[in-house]
Amino acid sequence: MTATPEFPAFPPGFFFGAATASYQIEGAHDVGGRGPSIWDTYARTPGRVAGGDTGDVACDHYHRYKEDVALLKELGVDSYRFSVAWPRIQPTGSGKANSEGLDFYDRLVDELLAAGISPAATLYHWDLPQALEDQGGWRVRETAERFADYTALVAERLGDRVPRWITLNEPFCSAFVGYAIGRHAPGAREGRGALAAAHHLLVGHGLAVRALRAAGATEVGITLNPDRLLPASESEADAGAVRRAETLHNEVWFDPLFAGRYPLHEAETWGELADGAEEYRREDDLITIGAPLDFTGINYYRPITVTDAPHQDPDPATRTAADIRVAETWRDDVRHTTMGWPVVPHTFTDLLVDLQRRYPGLPPLIITENGSAEADVVSPDGQVHDADRVSYLAGHLAAVADAVSAGVDVRGYYVWSLLDNFEWAYGYDQRFGIVRVDYATLERLPKDSYRWYQGLIAAHRATSTR
Repeated sequence: MTATPEFPAFPPGFFFGAATASYQIEGAHDVGGRGPSIWDTYARTPGRVAGGDTGDVACDHYHRYKEDVALLKELGVDSYRFSVAWPRIQPTGSGKANSEGLDFYDRLVDELLAAGISPAATLYHWDLPQALEDQGGWRVRETAERFADYTALVAERLGDRVPRWITLNEPFCSAFVGYAIGRHAPGAREGRGALAAAHHLLVGHGLAVRALRAAGATEVGITLNPDRLLPASESEADAGAVRRAETLHNEVWFDPLFAGRYPLHEAETWGELADGAEEYRREDDLITIGAPLDFTGINYYRPITVTDAPHQDPDPATRTAADIRVAETWRDDVRHTTMGWPVVPHTFTDLLVDLQRRYPGLPPLIITENGSAEADVVSPDGQVHDADRVSYLAGHLAAVADAVSAGVDVRGYYVWSLLDNFEWAYGYDQRFGIVRVDYATLERLPKDSYRWYQGLIAAHRATSTR
């Protein structure tokens, strides 16, 4: 029998939570006036999602939210991070608010507060209203402006009870996986369009911060997914590959947000695609983007080892913003999750320490996602003994504790995810939850990782109150 990992120690005041996202768990895709999102469209396109899966039902959280809040209360979390589905609030992405959509989040927030759980709302977790994509999506500035309008509507209704706000979740995935690689909605493969989308996401963030401040919000941030990038060798070519990857994965977000500049190596990274940025960048955009924040959310799962690789498409006329991606290779001397991601917890510490070193003005950090997909099975005793996930969580939480000990200001941690759910292009093949969902019956079953995390939270609380 595998020994249960020890609980890492955190300072008093450190909080623990669990996270989910609207399209991944809510279901009820045509209920309560909700309009179609780009993920509804993408998932219905043959060949896009494994197994032809969609988020139409997902975990049916829309109807079962009370059951899920009860699981959160039993878990003992301080906070729950959920996302608001923009198409529930504005079915076409603009105009007046859909009251039925806001009513759902009203009920959810009230249920959380009654359970003693602090709500944390993410405003954009990738479910753009399809009507806005039809008008250009994040390629055009108007979408950023509509995002600010939507933010104001949500803040007006929920701002009196939601203390923590996150504007965007992982804009890297929205811009590059969605508009360049085409593996996420809307499934585009573009060059300048993807770069314009990256910029307009940041502009939308800045405008949303302005709207939240106007509504009285005092805890506002953004969630990014920086990567720890390691060269495959000590060669000059691989060092250059890492430099380009740093621009694509990290600096395109962190530099405008926290250094007041655009990435220094963007011309080297994108070549001819970087030309013409003046078409979508305006003079005061960096001021808007760099609005002061109260925290930065960090999502982290694995390191990437990179080696030099040529452009996938040598023709600048047809090259996409993703074609500069260097080849990714994995070290084979460590365990991998079922996503194929290597489990190397110390790289989490290294990343957090490095971010604080590179960006002295970085606000306090909150780990807004961290977790693993594993080959979960229900054992003969009717339980899920997910020892690999427990080991992953223990290792990565210890890595966060090490970063705190090294002086990094990390305030809290949200596990990904509370529930097994729709894992984007992987459909329902990958399970990240600490609670198992039987997709046929929608029955919830806490796994061993749920119990381990529950014990960690209880132990921390007991230590902090001594």
